[in-house]
Amino acid sequence: MRHLELFAGIGGFRRAMDLLTQDRIMNFHCVGYSEIDPKAVKTYCANYHPNEDGEVAMGDIVEFTRDINNIKNLPDFDLVTGGFPCQTFSMMGRQAGFNEDRGQMFFHIIDILRERRPRYVLLENVKNLKNHDKGRTYMRIKEELESLGYNVFSDIFNTAKFHLPQTRNRLLIFATTEPVPDNFEEMFTCDNVANTFEDVCAELSTSNYATVNDLLMKEVAPKYFLSERIKPTILADGSANFKSRSDINMIIARPLTATMHKMHRACQDNYYSQDFIESRGSVNPVKTMTKEELAKLPIRKLTPEEAFMLQGFPSAFALNGRNAGVADGSLYKQAGNAVSVNTIYATLYFLITNNIIHE
Repeated sequence: MRHLELFAGIGGFRRAMDLLTQDRIMNFHCVGYSEIDPKAVKTYCANYHPNEDGEVAMGDIVEFTRDINNIKNLPDFDLVTGGFPCQTFSMMGRQAGFNEDRGQMFFHIIDILRERRPRYVLLENVKNLKNHDKGRTYMRIKEELESLGYNVFSDIFNTAKFHLPQTRNRLLIFATTEPVPDNFEEMFTCDNVANTFEDVCAELSTSNYATVNDLLMKEVAPKYFLSERIKPTILADGSANFKSRSDINMIIARPLTATMHKMHRACQDNYYSQDFIESRGSVNPVKTMTKEELAKLPIRKLTPEEAFMLQGFPSAFALNGRNAGVADGSLYKQAGNAVSVNTIYATLYFLITNNIIHE
């Protein structure tokens, strides 16, 4: 199946399809990709080498779709994927939605769909999109797709249900021009997809971690450890105007964010004490120590490699990006913006094995 990856980032959709091809579930071939961030493109190219296969590097989707001939001249494709920009819909952002330029990116997907009408579409965004503007934003998206002849289905998918230890709730939207069973709206749920994946995941090529202890490295560079000065701030439970529970050593990680390199409090990001890491979780000082005592321990943040692994990528993907000249701050951003590979794999596996997607 020929695939066009929009808002590609570091290629989470593509990675899932590469693994499905490797597992002989279905053969996928990427014909082109769009990505505006040059650092993300570096990581993408360092891992997939798209130029060697003659794939179309679309670049900025706004500029690309400005000329309809660019869309017409794309190679044939059956499936479009994209994690279109979500900051305008996120609870962490201003929730400006379609009123901000980044919120308009969805309509450039529509430009491509209107002209080429591929059979399948799979999109990802933040959980809050479903309820943004009292549900009107999602209904606009659904109506735009339906106006092009697509049947549209969606649900909230939690990464933690797909053998990646990260609580990450994301909206997946699947649309197709092909006929589906009458009860497909009830079929297409996170729980059904997760149950199908659970039955077979041990035999598949996807990552498989029960907790973060399965992927935390015991020895890392000193730069990843928190300084004595910053530890009290990271561990603080907030201020008079903002209270939070800033725990460390979470065995199921908090959602990775694109801004994790900025070092938020431990209520937003993920930090681990060295004794917890070395004991693979059997020693957890959080249970016995005060915040002041914890601040005296060696505590570190995730490495970029670990962040990539929490999203279902091999650690080598981060290393390849670094070797291509991408700095840690950008690698963290890329991991935080990525789709979770296992979630996409499981969703496509479910759609394929239920004969919803077929070649």
